[in-house]
Amino acid sequence: MSPPETIAGRYRIERRLGAGGMSTVFQATDSVLERAVAVKLLAEHLAEDVAFVARFRREALSAARLQHPNIVQVFDSGQDDESQRHYIVMEYVDGPSCADLLREHKQLDIDRTVSIVRDACHGLDYAHRAGVVHRDVKPGNLLVAAEAGITKLADFGIAKAAEQTRITQVGSVLGTAAYLSPEQAHGDEAGPASDIYSLGVCAYQFLTGRLPHEYSSLTELALKQQQHPVQPITDLRPEVPPELDEAVRRSLERDAGSRYRSGLEMAQAIEAGLHGESTDATRRLALTEMDATRALDATSATRAMPRTSYQPVPADPAAYPATAAPPARRERRDAPRARARRRMASFFALLLVVAAIAAVGLAVLASQDNGGGVSAPDADQVEQQIQDLRELIQEHTR
Repeated sequence: MSPPETIAGRYRIERRLGAGGMSTVFQATDSVLERAVAVKLLAEHLAEDVAFVARFRREALSAARLQHPNIVQVFDSGQDDESQRHYIVMEYVDGPSCADLLREHKQLDIDRTVSIVRDACHGLDYAHRAGVVHRDVKPGNLLVAAEAGITKLADFGIAKAAEQTRITQVGSVLGTAAYLSPEQAHGDEAGPASDIYSLGVCAYQFLTGRLPHEYSSLTELALKQQQHPVQPITDLRPEVPPELDEAVRRSLERDAGSRYRSGLEMAQAIEAGLHGESTDATRRLALTEMDATRALDATSATRAMPRTSYQPVPADPAAYPATAAPPARRERRDAPRARARRRMASFFALLLVVAAIAAVGLAVLASQDNGGGVSAPDADQVEQQIQDLRELIQEHTR
């Protein structure tokens, strides 16, 4: 269906700028103020969702209160009486979106990436402090003003309005799934940290030409976000400063509490990273990750240990002088030697008894011999032999 020529009696439609699942954007002229504006016409089927329209109007009012150089300002909203189309009138940004730049260049210049992301961070920081969360940060919503060279965030409000409507209830995913934070992919409430994550995905894509996680379904994306680390940017583009690589990937932590606490922190980290420096926020997050990793490793090690009864810790040999082994170990080591000495002593004692008996027998035989050629042994010799045996026994049983 062709769009109306005029909206609300003052906005003349001139040309189409882009279209999405929920709206179509046109360049128009405000005939009252004589300035170029962008008019977003909501898809006709959304007008049938009364709850969506009510939420949309509330969020459009919230977005209209945001006035910041890095946010596309909302001028007007309502329903056209003639066409019954719901519309939003916004600031017109004469320049490409970052989605257009990616289609044209695949990767963006490093300096330009930092400039775009830094501007977007400042816009998000302002909105978050005003209590407004974007919820749909993606390259198509980052508009670069050609003349001023600054980046502006577009589409505040429409993401919030679409939540919990029949659109999402039937399984459609708001925006482009690749830029959803892990908590959004799991269906949890989006907060400022969710916008930080989504902008980090944009920064990663600007520098590498690819997404942090390639996926074919939302389920696969959610699993990869939880289980797969993000590949370092320097692996894909070595000329990127490592500090900038780290600054970007800190915004992509799966745990919302491990990301930057504000858009301003992220802006400062990105800017410092470009110059090969790290901010306090980046270092703090690095230490937080190290602590979490150590805690996880300790928990895993504890779970892996078998459950056994308590065993006393053996004595440390180093606690004893080098000349003396621990008493218990020395006794165990000397026990075989003691047993050998006892066996040797028994053997020599038996030998001594046998020798003494033999000596006495010889003396008796000699005294009874009548000249058979055997002379009686000298008593001193017998005594000397017995003494020699005693000394031998003592020598081998010490």
